[in-house]
Amino acid sequence: MMPDLGKYADAVLGAYAASIVLLVLIVWLSWRKAVSVRKRLAEVEGRTDG
Repeated sequence: MMPDLGKYADAVLGAYAASIVLLVLIVWLSWRKAVSVRKRLAEVEGRTDG
């Protein structure tokens, strides 16, 4: 199913691997930030004026 990449196989597969790693990193960082913001929002909404 994989096409024959010839002499470019290492470069192409390396680029695919780097792209996947970066995408996973971006998703993980976004998820972590969302959790943090959700906690901070809950704290702020729990406060009362006065």
